[in-house]
Amino acid sequence: MKLAGKKVLSFVHEDFEDLELWYPIHRLREEGATVDLAGEEAGFTYKGKYGVPATSDFAFQDVDPKDYDALLVPGGWAPDKLRRFPKVLAIVQHMEEQKKPIGQICHAGWVLISAKILNGKTVTSTPGIRDDMENAGAKWLDEAVVVDGHLVSSRRPPDLPDYMRAFIQVLEGK
Repeated sequence: MKLAGKKVLSFVHEDFEDLELWYPIHRLREEGATVDLAGEEAGFTYKGKYGVPATSDFAFQDVDPKDYDALLVPGGWAPDKLRRFPKVLAIVQHMEEQKKPIGQICHAGWVLISAKILNGKTVTSTPGIRDDMENAGAKWLDEAVVVDGHLVSSRRPPDLPDYMRAFIQVLEGK
């Protein structure tokens, strides 16, 4: 298993994009990584846009980003909620400062924008937030996946296989 011993944190909140949360989690777990979910409340069951549930392991406030090797931010409408929590932004900023892998897909770019880590980065996202990404100082590309150092970004669910192949490679250190 390529990722045995690696710990990954994923954010969760109401109206996450079901596939963009669960596909990455399952792929990482298949490769041996431990994946924890952090939400506004520990032990709370959030519902995805299509009704798939996800129960948080921890509250944002209880997470120490030093305990994790990487971060995933799912898309959907959850990012608009996630970016309102100072602790979420602090976790993203810590991961950026430490150059730990950060994965973001679709509307997840909103969280990175609010954390103010995109200036000078090359990224992708759903085309609907392209202007937001560019206004935050990023160079935006219309590609299935874009890797800029430790930052791995993707557009939407059909791109998930490319996204996870790239994220796993970055997490492996390749």
